[in-house]
Amino acid sequence: MEQFEQKIRESFSRQSFMRTLVATMTNVSRGSLEIRFPFSPQLAQQNGFIHAGAITSIMDSACGYAAMTLAAEDADVLSVEFKVNLLAPALGDSFVARAQVKRQGRTLTICAADAFAIQSGEEKLIATMLATMINIIPSEPKR
Repeated sequence: MEQFEQKIRESFSRQSFMRTLVATMTNVSRGSLEIRFPFSPQLAQQNGFIHAGAITSIMDSACGYAAMTLAAEDADVLSVEFKVNLLAPALGDSFVARAQVKRQGRTLTICAADAFAIQSGEEKLIATMLATMINIIPSEPKR
């Protein structure tokens, strides 16, 4: 495993919300990343679809970690802004977000992600995201 991938997987393992979703990082490469999670009734909204917040969260994390694959070794990445288009109800056995870096800058990185519902092995596009990430150098948290 390359050093950048090890750093990203270690960071991902510290995200308690991703554990809540039972999300896994299934593909990591320079400039792109994939996160999956299974259907859970606890994540459903009133009509039985996975809540848009869960879908948005995996796309946001996928974009952030895709940006981190290209960031300086000592840098971390935070979301600055994103826009999500919800294209279809999130109904499936599992869900996947695939993100890629569109343009890397010194401070800001632009990423895009698509989310798919997977039902009986078939993927259906359900959402898309355009996101801006910022590179930061971590310091002691301020209280």
